[in-house]
Amino acid sequence: MTAFRHRLATLADLPTIVAIYNSTVASREVTADTEPVSVDSRLHWFNEHQPERRPLWVIEAANDDSASPAILGWISYSNFYGRPAYAGTAEVSIYIDEAWRGKGVGRYCLEQAIAFAPNIKVHTLLGFIFGHNAPSLGLFRKYGFDTWANLPRVANLDGVERDLIILGKRVD
Repeated sequence: MTAFRHRLATLADLPTIVAIYNSTVASREVTADTEPVSVDSRLHWFNEHQPERRPLWVIEAANDDSASPAILGWISYSNFYGRPAYAGTAEVSIYIDEAWRGKGVGRYCLEQAIAFAPNIKVHTLLGFIFGHNAPSLGLFRKYGFDTWANLPRVANLDGVERDLIILGKRVD
């Protein structure tokens, strides 16, 4: 039996989505944002995630039958480069609540993202991951993502230059 389930995110989920995202800012390991973002600043981003093209899912425990199950994390598909010829390529992002990291949520998310991609006409998935983020690099590589680009020292986090690794996988 699957320990997790996912569903399309609703606007009511946005504060939790933002809180999970913001919980990663201080680590300087996951996002290039250096300050927490606001719910209002993420409204446009949220609205760009259309279920038929670029869904945004929240993850819940499969056995949580409460009226408002806790959100353990989220997955989004985002456009790559924004030009029509790249419509079959999407960036996949996974963010997990601090209390649920290292408990299989990331594996579940990536499995679901890979399996679902053909349903939204995505044949190529990309992950944009800092070179010092060993857990995320390991997860994506475990699922067959290869290094397609290494952008050395393109991010500056508190005076430390960091590499961005682009991992890719064909899923068709």
